[in-house]
Amino acid sequence: MHAEWDYAHTDHTSGLTRATSAGLADTEPDWRRHLEHETPNGWLLRTNSMTQTLASGRPIHLMHTTGALDAIRASGHLYASTGCLVAALYCAPLTPEPAGLRPHNLGSYLLETKKHTRTLVFEITAETPVPPKGVDYLRLGAIHLRTYLDHRSFLTEPEDAQLRRAVLDRMRTAAPFLDLLLANAAGRPTPDPEFIDRLAVTVPVFPFLGYLYFEVLSEYLMLHSTADQTKAYAQLGELNNRLYKRLAFSAVQGMEQLFDLSRFHPGHQRLLQLIGQIEADLVPGAASFTRRRLSHLFACVTLASNQDAAAFTFRDTDFDSLTATAPGLLGQLVFRELRIVDRYPQLYLAFEQAKALEVWAYWNTEGIPTPFNGTIPKGEIGINPTYPRSSSKVWVAETCERGLLHPAEQLDVTFLPRLAELSMTAMRRDETGKAAGHRQ
Repeated sequence: MHAEWDYAHTDHTSGLTRATSAGLADTEPDWRRHLEHETPNGWLLRTNSMTQTLASGRPIHLMHTTGALDAIRASGHLYASTGCLVAALYCAPLTPEPAGLRPHNLGSYLLETKKHTRTLVFEITAETPVPPKGVDYLRLGAIHLRTYLDHRSFLTEPEDAQLRRAVLDRMRTAAPFLDLLLANAAGRPTPDPEFIDRLAVTVPVFPFLGYLYFEVLSEYLMLHSTADQTKAYAQLGELNNRLYKRLAFSAVQGMEQLFDLSRFHPGHQRLLQLIGQIEADLVPGAASFTRRRLSHLFACVTLASNQDAAAFTFRDTDFDSLTATAPGLLGQLVFRELRIVDRYPQLYLAFEQAKALEVWAYWNTEGIPTPFNGTIPKGEIGINPTYPRSSSKVWVAETCERGLLHPAEQLDVTFLPRLAELSMTAMRRDETGKAAGHRQ
């Protein structure tokens, strides 16, 4: 169990790499070297303000936007929520300056776009420096699968049978493109326009690919941008979050209301148009990078390390064999299929609290009071509500005309080792009744 969670965490400051399947054209060290040393902003993977603060041993200042301040005051309780941080209170970093607390560019974006919310400021003081290990939600598939297998008894037999049928139907429908992904990862390239168009067609029937697609493009934009705004943020030790925000909201209508990456699937021409609107100089390399990087990541996060990507096929597979050969992919499918079961609001805590208890135990063992999104250290960071070796203070904050935060009212609140209700989280159901993160 600890090893599975360790696999799902990334330390961009370390040279350590994970075991991967055989047959890949590029190794993990190959990609790490390229991203870190051959892109304009790759140095920020290893040296950025967020991970430097964690490793410094100094108090950690974070901000959190909430629409539930009255409920927090009344209860005196704070809960973690699910999402890319698994089971943490979602925050953005703050940097103390003489005139106030300066938000990370992710935080300033939240302040600008969430006008209906109030802002909380946290000061977390840990006994020891925090290891710069972030949880990578793209690598949680095996954990999702194990959680489902351990808790299948919570489903009725018809629910379980329907879930498995749906998973296999999606797998069989997408199998030709999934095999194409492995072929590209093994060094047999598809023309870029054809690849992107086939990816776009497959995402609606295979939602996990939308998440991979978006994260790969976010990585491309943040690491390759040379815009003045990006350079200014880099001088502060920050990757430019506004790039991928613009991409998501331009690509998907209504994304600002419900951030659902299963709806992210622009085709080749649309992709180039979107990239051109953000930064024209990035258009020529976008499709090639997406094809190569997405194919490699897909093979790494889906196949078991004892498989050969060059020889594996997703055609004619069954559920039980996939639990051994492609647990990462099967788990991501099960996780998203479970979220559209009619009784999911009642089952939510049974499945997600189980993962929360495990990841809290991992973070506590590893000395992590403030986990961050480790797909790339872009500033998404959270608070582990169960960490026993840190103290915390929390204030309601006001924002001045310079965009700095100022603690105004200290709150008497306590973190509880319990997830927030589904209706209060980013995985809430949309207007059709489906959970965010899944399309039929």
